[in-house]
Amino acid sequence: MQDTPRGNRPHIVFVGPGNVGKSSLINAIADQEVSLVSEILGTTTDPVSKAMELPPLGPVLLVDTAGLDDEGALGEKRIKRTKEVLEKADLAVVITDNPKSRNQGLIKLLEEQNTPYIEVLNKGDLFVKKPLPEDLIVVSAKTKAGIETLKDAIVHKVPKEPRTTTIVGDLLNAGDLVLLVVPLDQQAPKGRLILPQVQTIRDLLDHNCQALIVKDSELAPTLNKLKEAPQLVITDSQIFREVAKDLSPNTPLTSFSILFARYKGDLQLLAKGASVIDELAPGDRVLICEACTHRPLEEDIGRVKIPALLQERAGGKLELTWSVGEDFPEDLSQFKLAVHCGGCMITRKTMLQRIYRLHNAGVPVVNYGVLLAYFSGIMPRALEPVLKNASHFPS
Repeated sequence: MQDTPRGNRPHIVFVGPGNVGKSSLINAIADQEVSLVSEILGTTTDPVSKAMELPPLGPVLLVDTAGLDDEGALGEKRIKRTKEVLEKADLAVVITDNPKSRNQGLIKLLEEQNTPYIEVLNKGDLFVKKPLPEDLIVVSAKTKAGIETLKDAIVHKVPKEPRTTTIVGDLLNAGDLVLLVVPLDQQAPKGRLILPQVQTIRDLLDHNCQALIVKDSELAPTLNKLKEAPQLVITDSQIFREVAKDLSPNTPLTSFSILFARYKGDLQLLAKGASVIDELAPGDRVLICEACTHRPLEEDIGRVKIPALLQERAGGKLELTWSVGEDFPEDLSQFKLAVHCGGCMITRKTMLQRIYRLHNAGVPVVNYGVLLAYFSGIMPRALEPVLKNASHFPS
């Protein structure tokens, strides 16, 4: 359970004014000291997260936040950070310690974001003999009263995904052979595979498919040994062109990044964004979004390879801006194009919010896999295994 990536866990964010007991409630739910508890206002500064198992929901992430009534310049930054975290919340637990003090402004914000929420009255032991609103869940972090009721409410309120919850398994039949082409270059972590590859392999096994993993240098010899072609080949997007040369034109081919574009985002919008690539001109502003922080390597895909491809196609230098980790620009209208990574480290909700914010600002967006398929000249082929109308998109 502890190995479940944070990006695959529902994010449950505890929010409210200072000193209402947000940290104490998280500690009570987790049954351990996760967040520092103090009567001093402003004890919680940056959001604090705790990964745990919440049966029968499964792995979740509990997030403690700074009080929304924090004051001063630092307080404003803390509140801004809290609101940024709320954008990623699958569920908000809105806490008060006074039944007459309901944060309607916060509720309005959550409703505008389409974020489900639960309203909780903490310190319920102080209101035992008083009538309370029926829509409040009454708990006491001090006595643990109502904690199990709150857990049940969280389990039932976390949205159930209306989409497929698989990366690739729903596209295949049990027993299908899937060939995964994994280059072991300097960007591959020593001694292990990168997260999208690991998650894809697990998804294939969960759907009773056969997963055969080879290095790119061993692809041709492996194909010669097979009695029949694999039902699907999944490759790293950076070697699309090389892999396609070794395959029969009839063998379905896609990439880990394109599968994650469907799993975490809106593949239709990401595919449409590719049509703007040929319209880029020197001086245009391009946003490159990396969901995780890492040390850029010599041939880093987001810092070196993609910028080089875009600037060569544009015929000159572009104005490039990188957003890394949880940072994301507020003013998006300045960009001609946005290019996002696969998003394996962030939640689907976060990825979709970014895509739709860009779309609403009139900024086309692609992800790494879609862009590299476009530059390789095989975009319709790479999309065909996962999109019915793949032929509508440019090659």
